[in-house]
Amino acid sequence: MLKTTIIGASGYTGAELAYMVQKHPQLTLSGLYVSANSLDAGKPMAELHGKLSGIVDMQVQPLMDPVSVASQCDVVFLATAHEVSHDLAPIFLAQNCQVFDLSGAFRVKGDDFYQNYYGFKHQHPKWLENAVYGLAEWNCEAIKQSQLIAVAGCYPTASQLAIKPLVEAGLLDTTQWPVINATSGVTGAGRKATLTNSFCEVSLQPYGVFTHRHQPEIVAHLGCDVIFTPHLGNFKRGILATVTMKLASGVSEQQVSHAFEKAYANKPAVRLKSTLPSIKDVEFTPFCDLGWRVQGEHIIVVSAIDNLLKGASSQAMQCLNIHYGFSELTALV
Repeated sequence: MLKTTIIGASGYTGAELAYMVQKHPQLTLSGLYVSANSLDAGKPMAELHGKLSGIVDMQVQPLMDPVSVASQCDVVFLATAHEVSHDLAPIFLAQNCQVFDLSGAFRVKGDDFYQNYYGFKHQHPKWLENAVYGLAEWNCEAIKQSQLIAVAGCYPTASQLAIKPLVEAGLLDTTQWPVINATSGVTGAGRKATLTNSFCEVSLQPYGVFTHRHQPEIVAHLGCDVIFTPHLGNFKRGILATVTMKLASGVSEQQVSHAFEKAYANKPAVRLKSTLPSIKDVEFTPFCDLGWRVQGEHIIVVSAIDNLLKGASSQAMQCLNIHYGFSELTALV
């Protein structure tokens, strides 16, 4: 049994991970931690998240000594802020823990990326270079080998799964950049209440236009430029991404279908749909649903995921399953 610790356990993603670890036949929950000054420290997990009552009753502890915690676990999930993961990951890695980081701290290699988009200078270039991007369907072999998995972001997961088969098959005219319009539920902003993500205040609206940090993440791992416009929707969970692209000259609808079928034939967390996907079909599941329509030289691909699951925790667990050779959807369905 792999002793598994979750840092940042009291948030939405941490709670989902705790439930999955408890269900996993090869994992045992060795600790739940939050920052030392968190108001959640010392409370039972089931008190913070009532749905875990009778399932995960362990108390959430303040993280006082990361080295000591690292010495008592095999695997750590970092469901923490970017700067926190940046500082913690090397400590756990130095103690030979397998690290799955759900923040953006190790996702993108680039000299000025973290200064420009996250507001801090990256201090661990060696680990940044060695980190593997955790987009489970596309980086399977590398995920098996790496000690540090930087789990893909929620918007980038929904977007890349929709676009990547066409890029890899050379079916797009990328002189016309793919245009991604994506809408997320308010849980994407985390559990801490602010006026902008208060459910009563949210009205469907775009944000981060031309400035959102997920745009360069998508570009870096997709290999082509995109226009990305995120929206905040007045619903709890899920992401729906609608992607408009121009096909290369002469590309047929049959070629498009073949590219998606080839890309995801043996990928159990991606479902190809004859209808256009909706959030209600994927919420509370680890799946990405993809559907598309072709007209003339253009294709519109619709991608739906649960932002807390395929966009975060279940993708992290899927990466763990791949890394250790377990069935990909263990503890997820």
